[in-house]
Amino acid sequence: MSQKETPFEFATGSGCVGPKGYATADQAVASSQHPTVTETMLYVMRSGGTAADAVVAGSIIQAVIQQDMTNHTGTVTGLFYSSQTGEITELNSMGRIVPGLPAHRPVPGGKGLYSPVGSSGPMSVLPGFIPGMKAIHEKFGTKNWSDLVAPAVKAASEGHFVTSFEHLVMAQTVDFFLYTDSGRKHFTPNGHLPQVGEVWASPELAETMAGLASEGPDYFITGKWAEQFVARANELGWLITLDHLDWTPRWSEPTTWTLGDYEISQLSAPDRQAVYCAIVLGVLDALDLPSIGHFTEVALAGYYMAHALRLAHLETGFINDPSLFEDPSSLLMDPEFHQFLAKKLRGSLPKIDLSQHVELTHGKNALQAASGASKQPAGSCELTAVDAEGNWAQMMNTLQSGGIPGEVVGGVPMVGSHQTNALTSGISGWLAGSGGMRAVLSNTMIRRNGEVKISLGSPGNVHCTVPQVLANLLLYGKNPDQASELPRMLPLTDNYILSVESRVSQKYISELAQLGVLANPLPTYDYHMGSYQAAWRENGVLHASTDPRREGSAGGY
Repeated sequence: MSQKETPFEFATGSGCVGPKGYATADQAVASSQHPTVTETMLYVMRSGGTAADAVVAGSIIQAVIQQDMTNHTGTVTGLFYSSQTGEITELNSMGRIVPGLPAHRPVPGGKGLYSPVGSSGPMSVLPGFIPGMKAIHEKFGTKNWSDLVAPAVKAASEGHFVTSFEHLVMAQTVDFFLYTDSGRKHFTPNGHLPQVGEVWASPELAETMAGLASEGPDYFITGKWAEQFVARANELGWLITLDHLDWTPRWSEPTTWTLGDYEISQLSAPDRQAVYCAIVLGVLDALDLPSIGHFTEVALAGYYMAHALRLAHLETGFINDPSLFEDPSSLLMDPEFHQFLAKKLRGSLPKIDLSQHVELTHGKNALQAASGASKQPAGSCELTAVDAEGNWAQMMNTLQSGGIPGEVVGGVPMVGSHQTNALTSGISGWLAGSGGMRAVLSNTMIRRNGEVKISLGSPGNVHCTVPQVLANLLLYGKNPDQASELPRMLPLTDNYILSVESRVSQKYISELAQLGVLANPLPTYDYHMGSYQAAWRENGVLHASTDPRREGSAGGY
């Protein structure tokens, strides 16, 4: 059924890459990166399901129709607000390392964006996706499990229309799967990728989804699919057992920090996002950044933002699994520390015009040059849902950190984990201990006077884009739709290069050069720089939006 035939109201531009409006509704809203996923979530809530039911159904079908971004073995994280208790609960169901086993890397470097030249290739880790779905359903679900999986069964059996964006991303990443026989059969069933406008069905995945619907989530944990997964792992030399797959995701309280009269809740350690954002916003607040101007309009404000992002990236390298290391989060979130960092930035500003140095170092054309698209994969999906009872769900599902790299088992493709044991690595873990990994994921809820006002999250460079969107919201007074549309940047590099979406002025670029910084313009709306899904309540009315950088959809009723 197309969105034109549904009982829901959708934001203008939904389902297309490019600028979009936002949806307004009285009872419930949902937002995702795909129209079918958003529609599925709305139908679940309209039929009496909770926001948690909605994101479970949405995630499971998303891993069928957006295999360029997610799959049924990757990572799941989320924040869930209960209107009954008034509390926000955090779920961390990231794929896990098997302690005591050597790193298993079956796809070598040089096999595409998921296994670039110079790398060792991603490593095999235990799936997190279905254990996470099971945990959410058991804690907050009200609908029958089989009903939540039914849309995915239908989508896998009947197929879905391949969009231009889906084909673009698959074309950029398919080399990785061409390394394995199962990957070739799945992604190039007729010798080529499914083309734009084709209906892509997968009988093998349909059978797997039918088993998941009829036997429940344990089909992936202790059942037939799990047995197939372990058998393939053993054939490839990864000596896991079925018992390894039966692990329990972690429920906990999120880390909550404050800015003015706002309370911001995000994922706790070993996730780095809350600490990262608290550092950046704390530094910018201490600098009174709004009094200088917006960080994509005034060069000095951009200079400070770029440095704050870099400092946060370095400082949060000290965060690890709290079961293995002491947790420095409270120290890093101390406002006095942020004031010190702000003073350090103020006290180290250039005293002369450095534009000549930038020109001599990078060439006369450097200040007018534009870069190509970011050379990195972008595979994750964020879901937002608010139901008629006032429950909120903000959840990520992603192909990252789950399964056996390059393999397809039961129609389920897998990427594995790009974890690197390094201080500055976004994903990092240890081969001893609990098997948990550190990441930086975006699930965010914002309360004011005890009431949830905004919920948001995104894939794609989340470590640095979430604090920018929060700055737009909390320091510059934008609504979530406006906050996600504005240009975004990467942290300043060690050699003074600032990559920023090329919707900034030539004056901005020239004045950055005076500060010794070369602006590296990214594509105007770079889909690697996030795709925000958001909901917010204003004057008792619900709104939902989706980012212009991808083909998302926001709707409500």
